[in-house]
Amino acid sequence: MADILVSIEGEDAIAATEELLAIPGISGNYTVNEEEPTRETVIATVATIVGIVGGTIAIAEQIRKWYQEYQAKQSGKRIEKVLIVGRNGRRLLLKNPTLEEIRQILES
Repeated sequence: MADILVSIEGEDAIAATEELLAIPGISGNYTVNEEEPTRETVIATVATIVGIVGGTIAIAEQIRKWYQEYQAKQSGKRIEKVLIVGRNGRRLLLKNPTLEEIRQILES
């Protein structure tokens, strides 16, 4: 079975990735993209989610909450783009994700 990949781009990509992988029920690791960024402040990470423990609805809620906190930018944290690639290759670019969209990617 393939893993779920999450690509995160932005100034705070590393911190955001670490917070994502700290969500209870998610286990995985990440790498930092070693390529030259197109803008000096842009960093890209790729997280590999190797395990999800618990219900996918609960995990989907946590992922949506995590994303919304970064999009609110009230904390000063910034990410520009998040792409989730499910086990079957299906992709979801998080913009205004619904719980159902995230759940489907986690389960596919």
